[in-house]
Amino acid sequence: ELVSEFSFWLNRNADDEEGGELVFGGVDPKHFKGQHIYVPVTQKGYWQFDMGDVLIGGAPTGYCESGCSAIADSGTSLLAGPTTIITMINHAIGASGVASQQCKTVVDQYGQTILDLLLSETQPKKICSQIGLCTFDGKRGVSMGIESVVDKENAKLSNGVGDAACSACEMAVVWIQSQLRQNMTQERILDYVNELCRRIPSPMGESAVDCAQLSTMPTVSLTIGGKVFDLAPHEYVLKVGEGAAAQCISGFIALDVAPPRGPLWILGDVFMGKYHTVFDFGKAQVGFAEAA
Repeated sequence: ELVSEFSFWLNRNADDEEGGELVFGGVDPKHFKGQHIYVPVTQKGYWQFDMGDVLIGGAPTGYCESGCSAIADSGTSLLAGPTTIITMINHAIGASGVASQQCKTVVDQYGQTILDLLLSETQPKKICSQIGLCTFDGKRGVSMGIESVVDKENAKLSNGVGDAACSACEMAVVWIQSQLRQNMTQERILDYVNELCRRIPSPMGESAVDCAQLSTMPTVSLTIGGKVFDLAPHEYVLKVGEGAAAQCISGFIALDVAPPRGPLWILGDVFMGKYHTVFDFGKAQVGFAEAA
C-alpha cells in the first residue's frame, strides 16, 4: 500500500539541537503519544477541516458550536482566529490590546438593549440589524453607514463609522451570549463586555502578557473531531529573552475571514508544537496527536 502522507514534529525545546522533523511518506512513532484523531479535509488546497467549540479555562465559548473552518499551517508562528474570540482569550490571559473607542460607544449605548434582546430569545444574528447598527441581508449583518446621494448611485455601502459599529455590535452579541451561558449577573456581563473593548487585539499585531502571571492563566482548548485539544499557558505564550529582560507575547492573533470561507482559524506552530500533525493525502484527512 502506498503511504501518501507527510507529518510534522516541531520541537518546542529551544535548547535541543534538533529543531523538529518533517517526514515524507509516513510518521515517526518516536514523536507522538497515543492515537491521532483524524478529520476529513473539507477544502482541498488549504488542507482545511472543520473545528468545533473553543473553550477558555474549560468553559465553552459557544463561538464555533455550529462549526468553524480551520487549517493547520507550519508556516504561521502563532494561532490566528476571529477577533471576537481572540479578544475573549486575550482578556482571560491578561493580554493588553488596543482600546477600541467604537466598541465602547456601542457597548455604552446598546449593551443593555442587546442583553435584553438576548434574554427575550431573539435570534442573535438579527439583533444588530434590529437595533439599526447593521443592515441585514438575510445571511449576515452588513453595515448601514450614512450614504450620500453619490454613494446611492454607486450602490456602495459606506464604510468607516457604520462598519466599525456593526462589527462591534456583532462582537458584543457573542460576548454577552457567552456570559449568559455562565449565568453571570447583568451588571457583571456589561462590565465584562466593557472590559473586552479594552482588549481588542491591535490590527494584525501581537499582544503582550505579564510573564509573572503564567501560572494563573487559563487553559485554552480547541475541539477537533469531537476531541478537546488543550493548550497550557507555557504552550501558548511566547517568551522572548531571559531573566528580568524577558518579554512574553500572547500566541493568539486576530484574523477575520468573511463567510463563506470564514470564520477561519489558522493553527500555526503554537498548536503544531504541542500536537504532532499528519497530512494524509491519500485519504484527504488531517490528524493530530500529542507530540513527544
